[in-house]
Amino acid sequence: MSISLYAASVPVFKQMLTALSGVLAKAEAHATAKKIDPNALLQARLYPDMFPLTRQVQIAVDFAKGVSARLAGVEVPSYPDTEQTFAELQDLLKKVLAFVDGIKPEQIDGQEGREIVTRPGTDKEKRFTGQSYLLSYGLPQFFFHVTTTYAILRHNGVEVGKRDFMGAF
Repeated sequence: MSISLYAASVPVFKQMLTALSGVLAKAEAHATAKKIDPNALLQARLYPDMFPLTRQVQIAVDFAKGVSARLAGVEVPSYPDTEQTFAELQDLLKKVLAFVDGIKPEQIDGQEGREIVTRPGTDKEKRFTGQSYLLSYGLPQFFFHVTTTYAILRHNGVEVGKRDFMGAF
């Protein structure tokens, strides 16, 4: 039995973005309860050469919307990545969840062989089939940034666990 490209993408993005929203809500509540400046969490990094939490969230949602759009053959929505607060990150998540939720199975299923080119015309240009783009590039990138967001918050004392990371499934 095979699994559809849609089933391996959109529902996964929706589950994890919804869970990410919950993790960010817990982080904001933690900052309030402990009287911590929210920016201490929003700008936290696991290591000095890594992106801060806000950028990790922005990149995660970029992959969710970008992969979904490219697989469906629709234009990737562009957002300015100016979020600086928990509320702004939550708004971004809502926007991307609404976009991803609008993608239908028939737009993605059967697109395993679709050519997807990332960074066209640059030295970093890569060519993928739809299936390899999702499984070898898009999902690993997405999960890296979701996981890093979770790890930053856990490292900074936010009481989150595996159930928070996984969300409802």
